[in-house]
Amino acid sequence: MVDVFVYVVVLNLAIEYFPSVISESFTISLLTAVLLKAVLELVAAAKGRVVDRVRGASTRAGKLAGIGVLWLVAIGSKFVVLELVDLVFGDSVELGGFLQVTALISALLASRALVRRLLDPSSPPL
Repeated sequence: MVDVFVYVVVLNLAIEYFPSVISESFTISLLTAVLLKAVLELVAAAKGRVVDRVRGASTRAGKLAGIGVLWLVAIGSKFVVLELVDLVFGDSVELGGFLQVTALISALLASRALVRRLLDPSSPPL
């Protein structure tokens, strides 16, 4: 739940300060934050699986292929976010383009990590 609140704050700051990020209402931005939370959790799980495969690869070609897949997941996830937001919210939400959504997702993840660290000082460092 804390992650969703962090995402709402970051998303609404982006809405306030960046003209390419738009949401029609606070409720829509809250729902967008929930969607982003779900998608980013799925992406993190997918990246974790790929990283495990890269670590488990016994050949250089296997490791390089895994790294390629990791890049595809990392880049493709941004397009997935853009398309899902468009599919679910239509014209009510606009997150900008690829670069803007990449910056937004980076800010979301960094803010989430910082808040988690502040709430649990015994957690591993960022």
